[in-house]
Amino acid sequence: MKRVVSLAAPLAALALAVVLGSCSGEAQKGGKGVYMLLDTSGTYTKEMKKAQQIINVILASLDPGDSFAVARIDTGSFSEKDIVAKASFDERPSMANQQKLLFKEDIDKFVKSLKPASYTDITGGILQATEFLQEKDHGENIIIIFSDMAEDLKKGYKRDQNFSLDGFRVVALNVTKLKSDNFDPDKYRARLQEWEARVVNGGGEWRKINDLDTLDRIFG
Repeated sequence: MKRVVSLAAPLAALALAVVLGSCSGEAQKGGKGVYMLLDTSGTYTKEMKKAQQIINVILASLDPGDSFAVARIDTGSFSEKDIVAKASFDERPSMANQQKLLFKEDIDKFVKSLKPASYTDITGGILQATEFLQEKDHGENIIIIFSDMAEDLKKGYKRDQNFSLDGFRVVALNVTKLKSDNFDPDKYRARLQEWEARVVNGGGEWRKINDLDTLDRIFG
């Protein structure tokens, strides 16, 4: 039986986290910058409806002054052209709410017209996310990767660069298993361990969240 994902609980938890965070000095130090990468390759495009729900949860949790961008993971993702929607939310709540509605419309249009990518440049997406968030200069920087974390590069693309992620939190979200992982679970574990090592060696904090009822861990 296919499990129906309910986002009511994580939405409530995120709202609580925002309220609690607004009472602390740390939350006021430059706000939050969030960059979400969407894997659009192969069969993972079937997960996009779930991604829409998660984006709505994140939008609801962000405060005026925060920044949010969503980009697709494509053949070559070290490029601003893959940014689907982006916004630095106005300090005025009414204006920020209008921006969020427009942001949601952009995401809905993207998902509706989505075509699968031939390759999966996760590294390029992380490099682009880092650049984007560094320019925003927030106190808290979060990169969310909605993917099975299986990178597949087109011939000629060089992606052995080290990450520079000091002060960044990288969250691997909804890491589905490949068919080959069912035959050899060690491949799944090794894939995640490799990404964790790259993030940590770059100075970042790594988290994996597969249970969508614990989405509050993105910001906590």
